[in-house]
Amino acid sequence: MGTLVSFHAHPNDDTTTCGGVLRKAHEDGHRVVLVLATRGELGYAPEGLLAEGEQLSQRRTAEARAAADVLGVDRLEFLGYTDSGMMAAASGDTAGTFRTADVEEAAAKLAAILREENADVLTVYDENGVYGDADHIQVHRVGMRAAELAGTPKVYQSTINRDHIAANQARFAEDAGVALPSGPEFGTPESEITCVVDVSAVTEYKRKALLAHVSQITEQSTLFTDLPEEKFRSMFGVEWFIRAGQGPGVTETDLMA
Repeated sequence: MGTLVSFHAHPNDDTTTCGGVLRKAHEDGHRVVLVLATRGELGYAPEGLLAEGEQLSQRRTAEARAAADVLGVDRLEFLGYTDSGMMAAASGDTAGTFRTADVEEAAAKLAAILREENADVLTVYDENGVYGDADHIQVHRVGMRAAELAGTPKVYQSTINRDHIAANQARFAEDAGVALPSGPEFGTPESEITCVVDVSAVTEYKRKALLAHVSQITEQSTLFTDLPEEKFRSMFGVEWFIRAGQGPGVTETDLMA
C-alpha cells in the first residue's frame, strides 16, 4: 500500500477537485494525507451563519475536518498561510497571504510532510490553478517544487476536462431552463489530459463532503448538490489529472497504481 498526499489552497477545494480519488485511495487501503495552504479566511459566509465571536477561519477549519473524515483522510495539515482572496483583491498582497509566500519557504514546509509520510504520490493543480485563482496557481508552484525537494516520485496536476464540463453545463442549463452562466475558462482541453479516474462508485461520499462545507454552500452550488444521484454522478464521477512526461492522450486511470 502507498501514501497519497493531496495539496490544496482552501478548505473545500480538495472535495470539489479530488474528493473522489481521496475516498477511492482510502477504500483501496492507501494512506491519505490532506494539506491545505490556508484556512479560507476570505471565503463565503452567509449572513447569520457564524456564532457570536466565531471567525470564518474557525468554521472552515471545522468543516475541513468533517469533510476529511467523510473522505477517509488519515492526516489533515495546514501550512499556516492566509487566504489571498480573489485575484483582484487588495488584501491578497498583504504579508502572510499564500499568494505572497516565498515559494522556496513554502515548498520546504510541504516537502517536510512529504518526507515524513514517505509519499508515493502528490496532487497539486495545473499551472493555471484550474481557473486562474492566485492561491491555486501558487499551489502548483509550491507543490511542484516541494516534490523536487522531497524526491516524491509521482506528481499529478489536478485539472478539469474543459470539454466535458462545457457539455454538462449546457445540458444542465437546458434541463433547468436557465441561461448558461459566463465565467472564467476552466481547466484543460481533453487532448492534454493524461489521467482519468472513474470515481463514480464513491460520489455519495463526495456529495456528503461537499455538504460538510456549510459556509460555502450558495444558491448556485445547491443547484448541483441537490441534483438527483444519477446526474450528480454524471457530473462529478470522473476526476482528471496531468502528469508530466505522460501521454499524448490518457495513459493512466489510477493515481495509486
